[in-house]
Amino acid sequence: MALSGVVPQDRGELRIHESLDELSTDLADYIAELSEASVKERGVFSIALSGGSLIGLMGKLCEAPYNRTVDWAKWYIFWADERVVAKNHTDSNYKLAKDGLLSKVPIIPSHVHSINDAVSAEEAASEYEFVIRQLVKTRMVSVSEVSDCPKFDLILLGMGPDGHVASLFPNHAVLNEKSEWVTFITDSPKPPPERITFTLPVINSASNVAVVVAGEAKSEAVHLAIDDVEPDCPKLPAGMVQPMTGKLVWFLDKGAASKLDGNQFYKS
Repeated sequence: MALSGVVPQDRGELRIHESLDELSTDLADYIAELSEASVKERGVFSIALSGGSLIGLMGKLCEAPYNRTVDWAKWYIFWADERVVAKNHTDSNYKLAKDGLLSKVPIIPSHVHSINDAVSAEEAASEYEFVIRQLVKTRMVSVSEVSDCPKFDLILLGMGPDGHVASLFPNHAVLNEKSEWVTFITDSPKPPPERITFTLPVINSASNVAVVVAGEAKSEAVHLAIDDVEPDCPKLPAGMVQPMTGKLVWFLDKGAASKLDGNQFYKS
């Protein structure tokens, strides 16, 4: 039985699951429904992925019925963040997604937009932003009505125990980046150090953002990001994910949700 609720201050929707299997099924349903709606409305589905455990939790999309019912040819795939390593490197988010998802469904290869892994982090970020700008011009990616940012149909994010999302880490200068769509870091507190990442304005311009978190080790960060905490407490990056006109959904397992204030949930 899933528990669901609304985040304080209209911050989004919470979906709390008894097991990872239940979470994975709900996540697959959610992605498939958004894909169908976007393809019906726009003819395409623009989705940005992250790394970590997220890809494994998306695994049910490779199975029936989704592998047959999802219109994979209409998907345009991006990464909300990427490690600046070779595409066949074990740290590559592209490799993780290719091995765990993209190679198992009929995605059109030219619709998969990964970074240039042969240049510096700064150059990779600049080139990636250019690619996205071209796709915004042709409306393969929508444009936000309230900012000049791209409006992805869905951005999928994981979260670290420190509350980072994409490669936006606590107290890092890139949290304040307002003008760039894609930026870079060379001093990630978590290896590898060189990364590119969507900026907060891009994440918060999406039509839909899902933050997917599992495990008790992340429960304190989930609590700090979602619940009302002391105003003097600096916001975690995950708590700064607040779509301007889009919808935010948190997918949590029991462990990740274990420190949340309990009175905001109801059985669905």
